[in-house]
Amino acid sequence: METRIGFGWDSHAFKAGVPLRIGGLTLDHPEGLAGHSDGDVLLHAITDALLGAVAAGDIGNFFPPGDPRWKDADSAIFLKLAMEELDHAGFRIVNIDTTLVLAAPKIAPVAGEMRARVADLLGIDLDQVSIKAKTPEGLGLDHVVQCHAVVLLERVLEPDELKSMSAVIESQRQLEDVVEDLLSSVHGVPKKRVVDPVYDTEDIT
Repeated sequence: METRIGFGWDSHAFKAGVPLRIGGLTLDHPEGLAGHSDGDVLLHAITDALLGAVAAGDIGNFFPPGDPRWKDADSAIFLKLAMEELDHAGFRIVNIDTTLVLAAPKIAPVAGEMRARVADLLGIDLDQVSIKAKTPEGLGLDHVVQCHAVVLLERVLEPDELKSMSAVIESQRQLEDVVEDLLSSVHGVPKKRVVDPVYDTEDIT
């Protein structure tokens, strides 16, 4: 099975007068994040990781920051586009691991809800999404939020591939015959003896 790894990173400075959106949630905080869209640093990093895994460019290729159509846009739109690129390329998500780097607010109290929201947006299970948070100690980044995201993808098995596999072995009986032949030739295991019935099974009255 073919797999791909994608890495995404994003950062936004805090800005007064706008809501704080992270992971598709609005958090209680006196400042939000500056950005042309809603500034959702977590969804932006995940979007870039997904696009990068299938070599589809980055978020700026699809949603240029100077385009007025994306002014204050919900970043879930960006995530949806990335998922369409995954479908087009024939891949699906195995798991996503993310790390937020910020001084405040605390992410731990809302991490469960945030994971559930991201999982819902991506159409995957909760246990496929990891969201962690670290403080930027000694980095002088107290007024900035950063996010790192890593995604693992696997290629989806196409219906045509399933057909080709079933065409190789047409029945369970054939598979058993192959196994018996291998055991007999390689390990000297005698083949099972087929015992013919002593009566006609089609003529039981």
